Amino acid sequence: MRNDLTPSTFVLYGRSIAFYLGIVAALMVFMPLSLPLALVRYPVRYQIMTHFAHFFLWWLDKTCHLTYEVKGLENIPKDKPVIVLSKHQSAWETIAYAKILPFMQVWVLKKELLWIPLFGWGLATMRPIAIERTNVRRSLEQIIDQGRKRLANGISVIIFPEGTRVAPNERGRYTVSGALLAEKSGFSVLPIAHNAGVFWRRQGFLKYPGVIQVSIGTLIKTEGKTAKVINTQAEEWIENEMKKLVHDDVVTNE
Repeated sequence: MRNDLTPSTFVLYGRSIAFYLGIVAALMVFMPLSLPLALVRYPVRYQIMTHFAHFFLWWLDKTCHLTYEVKGLENIPKDKPVIVLSKHQSAWETIAYAKILPFMQVWVLKKELLWIPLFGWGLATMRPIAIERTNVRRSLEQIIDQGRKRLANGISVIIFPEGTRVAPNERGRYTVSGALLAEKSGFSVLPIAHNAGVFWRRQGFLKYPGVIQVSIGTLIKTEGKTAKVINTQAEEWIENEMKKLVHDDVVTNE
């Protein structure tokens, strides 16, 4: 929250610069390591590479005094993969979920990310579902086909149905891709809401100190439901939960 105890802009810049310097150094270690790891079994590769998420969250706390709390961990199934439909506000959740969610996971993401030197190469070894967003029909086919294969192999699929980052107190259009995968595969949906965008702005360099709140909802059973019904249930839960997590007195992206 923005109050009299908020650090000065100078301090915030110093902390944020220190954070990014540490992340770049970590990437220089993890990403080249991912290439030889492509030769080992995926579960082993996943466990090693997700140590980056542990470092990421630890370093963010140490440099920017930004940490997190999670409620609803008891809603995570222990015996089968799920389709995660999550709010998307910042880059934070794209990395933090690898530590918060105790299961192997892949992400639906735009193909261009794989072209980034080092980072993209390492990302590619984690078997994401990389789509071309300009071709909607082809993207849906990829998500359903590759998503079903990942789920059948015990790997959960994370999808941000709004497609892009949205600011706190804003709401994007929920696309049906994740719900359609749920309808076709029969796997349950795990909805997640969070307020990371309050502290890590979608287009901002500064990282504000505080505690990100992550809320994990109860599983949405999908058998016998249409994609439209599944999508509506997930959207209603996420957006209602967001009203509890983001208030008028917190920092916004405006």
